[in-house]
Amino acid sequence: MFRSTRSFVVLASAVVAVGLAACGGDDEGSEASAIAGLDIDTCAEVEYGGDDEPAGLIVSDLPMQGDSAERSSQQVDAIKLVLDQRDWKAGDTPVAFQACDDSIESTGLWDAKTCRSNAEAYGDDDQVLGVIGTYNSGCAAEEIPILNKADVAMISPGNTAVCLTEPSATCEDGQPDSLYPGGKRNYARVVPNDAFQGAALAEFAKRQGIEHPFVLYAADDPTSTGQAENFRAAAESLGLDIAGFETWDPKAKDYGDLFEQARREGSDGVVLAGLTEQNGAEVIRSKAEVLGPNRRVPLLAFDGFAQQSTIDQAGHAAHEMFASVPGSAPDALSGEGAELVDELEADFEGTPVEQFAPYAGEAAAVLLDAIDQGGTDRAAIIDAVFATQGGGGILDSYDIEPTGDPSVGPITILQADIAFEPTHEISPAPDLVKAARG
Repeated sequence: MFRSTRSFVVLASAVVAVGLAACGGDDEGSEASAIAGLDIDTCAEVEYGGDDEPAGLIVSDLPMQGDSAERSSQQVDAIKLVLDQRDWKAGDTPVAFQACDDSIESTGLWDAKTCRSNAEAYGDDDQVLGVIGTYNSGCAAEEIPILNKADVAMISPGNTAVCLTEPSATCEDGQPDSLYPGGKRNYARVVPNDAFQGAALAEFAKRQGIEHPFVLYAADDPTSTGQAENFRAAAESLGLDIAGFETWDPKAKDYGDLFEQARREGSDGVVLAGLTEQNGAEVIRSKAEVLGPNRRVPLLAFDGFAQQSTIDQAGHAAHEMFASVPGSAPDALSGEGAELVDELEADFEGTPVEQFAPYAGEAAAVLLDAIDQGGTDRAAIIDAVFATQGGGGILDSYDIEPTGDPSVGPITILQADIAFEPTHEISPAPDLVKAARG
């Protein structure tokens, strides 16, 4: 159903797949059997590298197809590295792992029906102790209520939409409260939300001398709409004059008319909110054709563009564009985080480490720490996630707030060359974040 990861597909002879006996046994000849795992088409085989019978299962839920495949593959590898470092245990509780896919082949994008059916399978299977995911905020909005009813903890390495955790003027359908029908939060994330990202991008735009940004966002996508609104609110609070605020149709073949409009309106910079997978490379090419190279008219984008596939697909048109990502860049991490990045770099053999790979490792570490505290009791695991202080050890220290958000919100600005490289780290002021939230 989806491509396998390059590293840790088999952890020597110790990995146990579905239907095989787990390694080990005592002097009396007792035999431990492997955990069954989820029997659905969207999930790969169970993996386990420990010696004792696993007492539970953690799953990842990520888009493993399309333009996100490389990014998601690296996140899965990071999760398995953390499991291997901890001997496949959460304290004294042995845990197995299963990677699941929330995208579909026909589009390469996350799919609402798939997200819901995945979440229903996780909730119905008592083996599942927690979920690491999702990457796309829209998919999270489909899964959170289902997992909330089932008391399953969910920790995201990449969701940034404000409305998953906090009220905002851009929220729809009673979010965030409507996402938690049980009345208790079960969802947390290890990345700052889009209010931080919108504020940081607006601050960076002003630093770049942009006075009249033209904002484009993907049509019919609430996450992209929210990001664009967050940027606009923060930019206006800084005194910037929004030259235009328009959508692009991901199914269009050319976007020259939009950028001709930007030229007429006197735009001196462009901001994109959306995904590379939403025909983003063509948007970038059209921008370069009409407005010129990015060193002349700066191009800034939210994190949906901060992936190697943007550069690979857009080619020279992406050169010197900027993209923001929540949190610190992989190369800026220290201690356990730096060690994890070093291991990932060794596994990837020259392929740049994607921004969200260490964050997936961090989400795994937080979930394992919570299982250590809560055992196999789902409700106790959720309580332990929300009691997290200091984080999981891979990122700089933070706490999980009652909303489910991390207590700190650095934003990294990357610039495109042959890969995206970090150039700035911005921690926007609380007043600017509040303005961005609306």
